[in-house]
Amino acid sequence: MIRFTTAGESHGRALLAILEGVPAGLPLAAEDVGRDLARRMRGYGRGARMQIEADQAQLLSGVRAGETIGSPIALLIENRDWANWEDVMAPGAREDAPRRRLTRPRPGHADLAGALKYDRADARDVLERASARETAARVAAGAVCRRLLAVFGVEIGSHVVELGGVVARRAPLPSPLNDAADGSPVRCLVAQAEPAMIARIDAARDAGDTVGGVAEIVARGVVVGLGSHVAWDRRLDGRLAGALMSIPAVKGVEIGLGFGAAALPGSEAHDAIERAAQEGGHTTGGFSRRTNRAGGLEGGMTTGEPLILRAAMKPIATLMRPLDSVDLDTGRPAKAQSERSDVTAVPAMGVIAEAMTAIVLAGAYVEKFGGDAVAEMRRNFDGYLAQLRARQALWEPLG
Repeated sequence: MIRFTTAGESHGRALLAILEGVPAGLPLAAEDVGRDLARRMRGYGRGARMQIEADQAQLLSGVRAGETIGSPIALLIENRDWANWEDVMAPGAREDAPRRRLTRPRPGHADLAGALKYDRADARDVLERASARETAARVAAGAVCRRLLAVFGVEIGSHVVELGGVVARRAPLPSPLNDAADGSPVRCLVAQAEPAMIARIDAARDAGDTVGGVAEIVARGVVVGLGSHVAWDRRLDGRLAGALMSIPAVKGVEIGLGFGAAALPGSEAHDAIERAAQEGGHTTGGFSRRTNRAGGLEGGMTTGEPLILRAAMKPIATLMRPLDSVDLDTGRPAKAQSERSDVTAVPAMGVIAEAMTAIVLAGAYVEKFGGDAVAEMRRNFDGYLAQLRARQALWEPLG
């Protein structure tokens, strides 16, 4: 079982991720994590915070001599901006410390509900943890899981398909997907859509506003049969949807056709099944789909086709021209507080969604194939593939 937790505040000393369940014997270096952390920091429309930070992960435990050892992996990411906030965020009590209080909650943020729930007069106590800065720790944990999935031939990538209302037309997906997407400042594969997306971001910045969008996540090489139909909490589609919905500002998740399937007749919503070509059918059980409208998941289980997920991110709640709010100190109407923020973080959200997808998929592989060591897990995986091939061998006399 793979599970993880994170700790840390946006302007605190550091972020920490603790990842449990990774088997022993997985080659892992800080650079493997650093690549994805760097990708998360990029993207047109990011704010000044990304000019301050230089995210790198320190491996504090669970790794020795370049390999995982089976114990929990602790990853530390220092916040360079801590130097500018130490007097405000230091854990020790200080009567003379400046507070930089947040008493005018931002509509669309966790400020008000969190302040009421936790009985805080200063919504900064909510903001600091609710901030999307926490997702850097998720990306670090996801990078480790990505390394484990690579052992089994799984590749995860993402690209932006909509930003600020600009929709990119569908196009063939290159492989590796991220090599192409990361070359765009908005991580869009369609060159014609890129200038319009950038123009929308510029217009929002000039207006003191923000924009949202949609990222598509694609996982290739996923074996058939992960997840299960037998219990609601074992259905992999539900686990993936929950993981993506947990990303700050994500308000919708689709798998395959998603909501579009609701408007279609069944004959146009499902994927006809046929025998797979001899090459490349080892992870699909010898079957293939003529289309992939289901997005690689049926009945809560993987089909062996690529996983196609989409996450919709609302515009960021911090506006430079704030909306109406109420002051927590006085109860009187006030404009919401402004904090340093991005105009959009949709390109970065795709990278975060990759990480969450990797964590869920790595957990499904460990659940299915078990093993305390990577070599043991690989033997179990190879045995499963042999079982799938044995079924295919029964068809050979039939041609």
